[in-house]
Amino acid sequence: MKTNKSYTKRLKVTKNGKIIARKAGQNHFNAKESGSKHLARKRTQNISLSKRITRRFLPKSGA
Repeated sequence: MKTNKSYTKRLKVTKNGKIIARKAGQNHFNAKESGSKHLARKRTQNISLSKRITRRFLPKSGA
């Protein structure tokens, strides 16, 4: 089974099998946001995908 490349470009699988992604909505129109909101969006977030979706899109990831 092939790995879905659009998923691999957006997600990172850590050594322990956690899936991490960048938060959405930070490409443009950010000048009016407060500084704390802007910094909060820079941080990554953990994603919980079901086993079925992980097996389908990231089969060789170990997640």
